[in-house]
Amino acid sequence: MTAPTTGAAGDVTTGAAAGARVEFRGLYRRFGDTVALDGLDLTVEPGELLALLGPSGCGKTTALRCVAGFEHPDEGAVLVDGRDITGVPANRRDAGMVFQSYSLFPNLNARDNVAFGLRVRKVAAAKRHARAQELLELVGLPSVGERYPHQLSGGQQQRVALARALALEPRVLLLDEPLSALDAKVRVTLREEIRRLQLSLGITTIFVTHDQEEALSIADRVAVLRAGRLEQVTDPATLYDRPATPFVAEFVGTMNHIPGTASGDRVTVLGRALPVDGPAVHGNVDVLVRPEAVILTPASDGTATVVASSFRGSTARLRVELADGSELLADVPGHDSVRLAPGVRVSVTLVDRPVLVSEPRVSAGA
Repeated sequence: MTAPTTGAAGDVTTGAAAGARVEFRGLYRRFGDTVALDGLDLTVEPGELLALLGPSGCGKTTALRCVAGFEHPDEGAVLVDGRDITGVPANRRDAGMVFQSYSLFPNLNARDNVAFGLRVRKVAAAKRHARAQELLELVGLPSVGERYPHQLSGGQQQRVALARALALEPRVLLLDEPLSALDAKVRVTLREEIRRLQLSLGITTIFVTHDQEEALSIADRVAVLRAGRLEQVTDPATLYDRPATPFVAEFVGTMNHIPGTASGDRVTVLGRALPVDGPAVHGNVDVLVRPEAVILTPASDGTATVVASSFRGSTARLRVELADGSELLADVPGHDSVRLAPGVRVSVTLVDRPVLVSEPRVSAGA
């Protein structure tokens, strides 16, 4: 089923609108002494779901609100399909927004909440009610039309909010941490539903989240922001496997810091020389390694010891103490967790691939 469309005269048609290209061009936004956006340049392709990911205060929600028209940049522009909409009022932008807090009208039932924008556009009552029902069916809530927000679960309220955002079939859908108030199981189910709808409608979607798992699981590309600046934008697999900066490496997934010694484009770590992923560097460094890139082998003469194991089904996460007293994490196949139980001595090596390095957390001799 596709979402309905409003024609120029309020007639009802069906069919998904083509997604729009959204461009952030040199956006700056300040709040007093705080810089929320610091020259943001980013393009969202038509029909793409882009996740804006980063810690609190990184500027991701400010960027979203600049597209919606609820914030106005101090410098720069927002373009939709090449048209500068920076000065266009929010109610004249072809964008639908879903808020973290749902923002449903408590005095309206679910059907009338969904139909609210259609009522403002003076679509005839029978047509807007029929359209609202179609949208409730689209989001999997065909029988809740007469219920009020307080009679709905959190997940149901968020689905109603999503249906309301789609009611006018916007070319851009904006989602501001829409799942953060839900419990874990509902959150997973609803993010899959959002992705299904987004793909079926072909609508350009910008999804703001601070949850890395959420971003990696739902997005075509992920843009990581830090202090109002873009650190990296790429597909989820590349972001995880080849983070562009130490900040991205730390923020996305779990990362070990292992002391090493760099010399140009090579670094020696745990007795092995590996290529450096980045510019040449010299001296003491921290080598950044994912737990799954750590190889453990039981060895009676091993210099490391497994000190803890957390079974996760197909994998197990082990905490290993090295000879110098430092620790690292290793992910191994679940069936290996028996032979790598706490107390087992092991040898530790790393997968032979380029590694990212950073300044040591603790300077030598400290």
